[in-house]
Amino acid sequence: MNERLATILRVALVLAYPVLAHVAGSLHDGRYASLALADLALIALLRPLLQGRAWAWTSLGVTCVTLSWLGQSGLALEPLLLVPAAIVGGAAWMFGRTLRGVPLITRMVAGLDGIPAAQLSPALLRYTRNLTVSWAVLLSAVALVNLLLALLAVPDGLLASNGISPPVAVSHRQWSWATALNLALMIGFFLVEFAVRQRRFPGRYRNLWDFLRRISRLGPAFWRDIAR
Repeated sequence: MNERLATILRVALVLAYPVLAHVAGSLHDGRYASLALADLALIALLRPLLQGRAWAWTSLGVTCVTLSWLGQSGLALEPLLLVPAAIVGGAAWMFGRTLRGVPLITRMVAGLDGIPAAQLSPALLRYTRNLTVSWAVLLSAVALVNLLLALLAVPDGLLASNGISPPVAVSHRQWSWATALNLALMIGFFLVEFAVRQRRFPGRYRNLWDFLRRISRLGPAFWRDIAR
């Protein structure tokens, strides 16, 4: 399998998802909601698909048929509402659970430096632990906001779909923009933190592009190990 091709396709799919989800929410269109969910399925199955795994292609086929039916029946918007909370909540759990041992960002920095985490400087160990805590808290808060929006959305939100009138109604357009703002908040936090990190620990990375390039070179095996 061509790793470069897999990376390019994955990045393209990741960038496509928020666009499809935003259009689906803004237009209240189940077809775009189905496309957004199919995009997520492709992201999850991309590696085995490129490896020609029969089970992956079968799963993709079943998923596409199911999503096509959901899109035509107008039922695709409800599961789409839960996706942001599920993804961000999963990320928050991944950050939080590593605090019992070596924090996630400590592992990442050690991987970038090519040394065991215990060999990092005490200042860097404290900083990366605190940063892992910060990300866990931020992502948990964003996940809760996304879940609240999914509950309050009308007419296909979790409450409205079950015959319960929400105390505060949130339109699909408002849900879509709120989700986009949450994404902007996370990106903004990352950029501000990176600027702070450059001041606290100068000389580690030439610039943001250098940092992202080095991160991309760690490879999928590293990320599978780091998330355990």
